[in-house]
Amino acid sequence: MHPPSPLISLFQYKAWANQELLHALRSLDPLQQHDELHAALRILNHIYVVDRIFAAHLQGEAHPYQATNTPQTPSLEALHQAVTTSDHWYLAYVAELSEDQRTERLSFQFVDGDAGCMSREEILLHLITHGSYHRGAVGRIMAQLSLAPPRDIYSRFVHQAEPQRRQPLTTSST
Repeated sequence: MHPPSPLISLFQYKAWANQELLHALRSLDPLQQHDELHAALRILNHIYVVDRIFAAHLQGEAHPYQATNTPQTPSLEALHQAVTTSDHWYLAYVAELSEDQRTERLSFQFVDGDAGCMSREEILLHLITHGSYHRGAVGRIMAQLSLAPPRDIYSRFVHQAEPQRRQPLTTSST
């Protein structure tokens, strides 16, 4: 059995890592750890907004955002639902992307007004690294509270999703 394409696997990982972290944030006390939870939600909402901005760029559509975060901070539950929906959209999107589409360059405008041009694949890889970077910042907030953040690493995801990959490769002799 062949693993999914790297792009599909990376977006599966992104969805998994988002779920792990959003579930872990439920361990924060909304009263005692209000400031830390609020900071974590702001960071995760930023990831979500950037994901949605680039989803609009990938579809050639306008987006409603004036900045890379929203003025209001969503609740953990609302953000969890929105992120899950967005992750499902990206999983479906990358599953249908052809080689020609992956390399197609798109022109767009960043929210600060600067022009941008990236291939669809570059945009998608940007979203993977962008989300990982910021999830790490949320993990740091949790660690400062003496809470173990999820082990948000790709190799853990791969081996959890496909336990047979823990087995050594066998070579067939002909």
